Amino acid sequence: PAVEKAKAAGIPIVNVNSETSATPDAFVGSRDEESARLAMEFIATKLNGKGGILMMHGFMGQAAQIKRDAGAREVLTKHPDMKLLAAQTAEWDRAKAVTLMENWLQSHGDKINAVFAQNDEMAMGALLAIERAGRKKDILVVGVDAIGDALQAVKEGRLDATIFQDGEGQARQALRAAIALSRKETVEKQTFIPFQLVTRENVGEFLR
Repeated sequence: PAVEKAKAAGIPIVNVNSETSATPDAFVGSRDEESARLAMEFIATKLNGKGGILMMHGFMGQAAQIKRDAGAREVLTKHPDMKLLAAQTAEWDRAKAVTLMENWLQSHGDKINAVFAQNDEMAMGALLAIERAGRKKDILVVGVDAIGDALQAVKEGRLDATIFQDGEGQARQALRAAIALSRKETVEKQTFIPFQLVTRENVGEFLR
């Protein structure tokens, strides 16, 4: 509704990294399916296409949650020996992810080979629960966003990987679009900034 009201008032709208049902004048973000594909392909490579997978969702119904789920499942269909043991929301929250992971460790035990968390806050929560249970050596953990905690954990060899989302790149492109729209210039309706896989091998490029 806010987007519709602004457009009705003649105010240009640029959405950054979040979609709305009302169409803005320009959208700048990243393809959430791509982040999940990168994460799950990394897991598939590490597990040689075999193993039990857990997936932590963000808030159900949000665009990022829906698309990251779709991207992950797309990869899983290519690897029939990778089984999705469970998929449940931890609402993007670290503390809730700890609790969920503790429950999964109890219910799925030795069947767990990897966890894909749809953001790094949940990945760090899952990692904490796994470390407390003494299971880190046999469970991969991958998140999305490349937040500071996650990058440090990747550097230390605790978190296996994260997916870098270029927030600065999105901001630059969004401001360029906003300036152009304020000048009545034509802009691209959609601009997508690529995600990048971050592992221990290249994490130094992302740490500051």
